[in-house]
Amino acid sequence: MVNYLKILELHFEEVSQRTISSSTGHSRNTVSDVIQRAKKLGVESLNDTMTNTWLEAFLFPEKQAVEKGYFPIDWERVHKELQKKNVTLSLLHHEYSTEAREGGKIPYAYRTFCENYGKYAKKYKLTMPIRRKPGEVMEVDWAGTTLKINDRSTGETIPAYVFIATLPYSQFSYVEAFLDMKSANWLIAHIHALE
Repeated sequence: MVNYLKILELHFEEVSQRTISSSTGHSRNTVSDVIQRAKKLGVESLNDTMTNTWLEAFLFPEKQAVEKGYFPIDWERVHKELQKKNVTLSLLHHEYSTEAREGGKIPYAYRTFCENYGKYAKKYKLTMPIRRKPGEVMEVDWAGTTLKINDRSTGETIPAYVFIATLPYSQFSYVEAFLDMKSANWLIAHIHALE
């Protein structure tokens, strides 16, 4: 989603369009369109009632007609939430869908949600492909989240540590849970993965 508020704030502080484009992550054409439309409609300053959603509806009312009732997505919030532990796009889409339906709007489908997030996340360039040869490397580690096992006979909850070994070229993985992360289990896990 275009950050109309930030673009206009920077414009009114007499920041160049090139710098606004860099700091907001929007193209210079988008920045120019927003500034030109604001000038055309006589927006010369911002006040507290001018939220990003309000500015979008005021500056570009034709976009509202295109959306046809779809609930807008705050990609900045989605991106920040994904950085938290155990948060997935599936969970965020579920929360978004619930919020949309409660507001009487239509939510985007999960596939569209993921595709649009992918387009948004490209500006962060968080991935770097590492070229691997088949069979060259096996990546191993204990998984980040400790699981729990419930002992049916005693009712006791026991922590389970998950070992993961992955062949990066083929993406084949081996996963096994252990009751501790001691050296003996580390070695056994490697032997089982290689077998």
